[in-house]
Amino acid sequence: MFHIILYQPEIPQNTGNIIRLCANTGTQLHLVKPFGFILNDRQLLRAGLDYHALAAIRTHENWPSCIFELGGCRLFAVTTKGKTRYDSIHFKDGDAFIFGSETRGLSQEILDSIETQRHIRVPMVPASRSLNLSNTVAIIAYEAWRQNGFQAGI
Repeated sequence: MFHIILYQPEIPQNTGNIIRLCANTGTQLHLVKPFGFILNDRQLLRAGLDYHALAAIRTHENWPSCIFELGGCRLFAVTTKGKTRYDSIHFKDGDAFIFGSETRGLSQEILDSIETQRHIRVPMVPASRSLNLSNTVAIIAYEAWRQNGFQAGI
């Protein structure tokens, strides 16, 4: 199973879309506090439709508690600052992908805690700043799943 980590997500519709994505791909979702919304936010529930009950969701009070629970899995920071394209890595079952908040991205402290070669990016045209968070999560989740033959439970 892959792990999607949202570090301090701010927009409920993005998180709702990602909940739905995780339910449909068998991916574990980790949400690291604080959030920019409450978990029973109407917009979050609407975006996630009825998939909340089907998704594996864990909430964490802070980054250290999330890392502790994940143990020694390979961790990839998805960031516009990454030098490595996401499609050049061979992903393995159990890998974890961390995404920063919609307005701030990942903090330098978190980026410094992850090996630079595991800072990955999704290519964009030069003048672009960033993709929508839920779109980026979908790109990464489906590429990792594709590489592993779309095996159930991954």
